Amino acid sequence: MNIKCYETDYKNFGRCICLQNEKITLMVTLECGPRIIYFGLNEEENILFEDTDRNFSMDTGEYGTWYAYGGHRIWLAPETVPETYFPDNTPVSYSFDEKTYTLTVSQEVTPFKKQFSIECRFDDQNTVTVINKIKNCDDKPQKFAPWAVTGLTSGGTEYLDLCDKDTGFLPNRVLALWPYSDIHDKRFDLSDDKIVLRQDPNAQKAFKIGVNLTNGEVRYKKGNQVYIKRFDKYDESFNYPDFNCNYETYTNKYFLECELVGDYREYQPQETACITEQWILIREEN
Repeated sequence: MNIKCYETDYKNFGRCICLQNEKITLMVTLECGPRIIYFGLNEEENILFEDTDRNFSMDTGEYGTWYAYGGHRIWLAPETVPETYFPDNTPVSYSFDEKTYTLTVSQEVTPFKKQFSIECRFDDQNTVTVINKIKNCDDKPQKFAPWAVTGLTSGGTEYLDLCDKDTGFLPNRVLALWPYSDIHDKRFDLSDDKIVLRQDPNAQKAFKIGVNLTNGEVRYKKGNQVYIKRFDKYDESFNYPDFNCNYETYTNKYFLECELVGDYREYQPQETACITEQWILIREEN
């Protein structure tokens, strides 16, 4: 497999490091982040959301302004201000291993004594493994959960299969709804075995739902591209946030997010919390 690794300027995101093979292109920002800002088939458009107008931001007081930027990021849960929204506006470091086709991008240690990094490894022509890491750099344990958030471009449709395990007299499906989520939202379809969520640029309200996703896969289709995210199956020994949901999805009029949540627990000094996922892009004619 032939992999190109080179720096380039991309829109108003500044310097980026680009990985490209015969089928797909991936770009990670270097002037902020770590953020994966681009992922697409070479002959198609970016499947990730790009906030070039900087529509989404939050003032975090002494720490400055957090910007959504778009694309994929590693966060921590539960969602709090200012730590979850600590601005990742400073340059990151990177390295590329030519033997394993692995790009590693790391942020400096934050004032909250954590270091965020993302590894991207090309596995084949259509598949990239993404490893999201949060290292506890404190000298005492810290309690949190890793949270990997992928913002996808507008106009697509998300598909996820619900748990089909036969649990007898016990429940097998969890649905967590946020206060602003309308169960009758026209973008949202719920059946016994699946959820379909459409991104609608004309929608006025946001919508979010969390589930116990046991099969370890979601799909998002936009145009001729199908983005497939695969990840570790639901672990019943984990303490997932938000009513024990390992997967959450959010949409508004600009984008749709696929969100993976890890184990909420104490991480020891120098211990690293990880979420590993596979990204697959395929062409599927309409």
